[in-house]
Amino acid sequence: MSSGTEEEQLAQIKDWWQRNGKPLLLGAAAALVLVFGWQYWQRHQLNQSHSASALYQQLLNAALEQEGADTAEVSRLGNLLQKEFSGSHYAQYGNLFVAKVAVESGRLDDAATELQVVLDKPADKTLEELARQRLARVLAAQGKAEEGLALLKGDAIEAFAASREELRGDLLVKLQRPDEAHAAYSKAKELLSQDAAIGGLQLKLDDLARGEA
Repeated sequence: MSSGTEEEQLAQIKDWWQRNGKPLLLGAAAALVLVFGWQYWQRHQLNQSHSASALYQQLLNAALEQEGADTAEVSRLGNLLQKEFSGSHYAQYGNLFVAKVAVESGRLDDAATELQVVLDKPADKTLEELARQRLARVLAAQGKAEEGLALLKGDAIEAFAASREELRGDLLVKLQRPDEAHAAYSKAKELLSQDAAIGGLQLKLDDLARGEA
């Protein structure tokens, strides 16, 4: 009786295994793949971040040389960041520095191209606004103040609202539209604390007032 019961239990176990063993093994294998795959992805992302950071630091060093920016090296490192880490924060901050060096060396077209890359697909709102305002300045320097002004339509995120309005004022002055410039400067002043508003912005308002007198 006991032997029969053991044989029945063994048969049940075999039957259960035949029905469920393979799915369980596959499920366990899939779980292991997910766990190890996730760990690999995390390590890969960490390695990518370290590599991008190191490359960006090299670019900064080349851009901020005391004797003057190494233009060729900045360009090379910027291109490498774009190639290896396109769309990342490091690559886009790299674009901003490449554009800065290009402006300093009088290559406004190159600067505009670098800034447009960021503006086309910004990694975050801060990078978008930095690229937008800098591109507007570059366009104004190219004699395209109207195009620059068009970039500044709408509202900026809070941290950049005042600087955008001040920049609008600068471009409106360039376009000889003093009333609109005054309104933009006044709005920028309202967005700043009283202490922060004292300085260059107040001087711009005073200059407009003298011009109207």
